[in-house]
Amino acid sequence: MAVSNDFLEYIKDQLREWGKISVRKMFGGAGLWRDGKMFGLVADDVVYLKVDDTNRKKYEAAGSGPLKPFEDHKTVLSFYEVPPDIFESPVEFIEWADEALAIQKKGK
Repeated sequence: MAVSNDFLEYIKDQLREWGKISVRKMFGGAGLWRDGKMFGLVADDVVYLKVDDTNRKKYEAAGSGPLKPFEDHKTVLSFYEVPPDIFESPVEFIEWADEALAIQKKGK
């Protein structure tokens, strides 16, 4: 579950228009934080955002699946991979990140 500093800088750059986010490295990956809430994760240079029943189908329709941190562990159903074309577009990435943050703020 490694993450490169260059990739983290790229993600932060893509979200710069959204406002201040922080990155906290943990367990070989990194958490993406805003307003005291972790709305996303980065593992193996792949971005995952918080999902629930309000947005999970959008991720599935885009061909994304849940985080599976290790082959021999269960998936983490509350975080789904962000399709590369989404995080390559700052406008769309910010929209998806904003939904993830709203879910965290609801406490789900």
